[in-house]
Amino acid sequence: MSTVDDLRGLILAGRYASGDRLGEVELAETLGVSRTPVRDALRQLQAEGLVEITANRGAKVMEYPRADLETIFELRAGIEGLAARRAATTATEQDAERLREVAVTLGEHARRHDLDAVYRLNAEFHQTLVRLGGSAVLAQSISSLVHSPVLLRTYSAFDEEAMRRSVDHHVEIAAAVRAGDPDWAEAVMRAHLFSARASLLGPRERR
Repeated sequence: MSTVDDLRGLILAGRYASGDRLGEVELAETLGVSRTPVRDALRQLQAEGLVEITANRGAKVMEYPRADLETIFELRAGIEGLAARRAATTATEQDAERLREVAVTLGEHARRHDLDAVYRLNAEFHQTLVRLGGSAVLAQSISSLVHSPVLLRTYSAFDEEAMRRSVDHHVEIAAAVRAGDPDWAEAVMRAHLFSARASLLGPRERR
């Protein structure tokens, strides 16, 4: 693995929490490399949105306020729920079969704990639903809400039960699309995203 992969893994595993400073010297010692690859890795992770680098202050893990994350998931549940609803009314049998194949393959990689493949297949699944929804407005709205660091952190926060539930949701959404049932597809998509929110953020405050 490369230095950027090692550092990304440490951040996503929670070794460095949101807002933690990332000193080049300390990281070089931890990773067993010189400061040059560490500096390059920090720049790459800044481009990915995991790290923030400020002049004269150095690097730190990017912070996403809980309220912002709550809002992201609430908006995604509404918009992607609509995308799933529309997909259930427009998808051909071939489209539905492709969704099922992606969901099944995602599950196989999840059982092997291959998060890179899970992340890639999850993106394909959701993008396919948006495409089937046939709306440029939907696509643009979802694109503005899907932050790669947030998704990576979400998957890294999954325990076995949460991952199994996520896999089952994908399979069920594909089944709802095949059945041409927009209510079912939308309901499962909303549950899918709210389940992911709980895995990342924990219990919600009682009101």
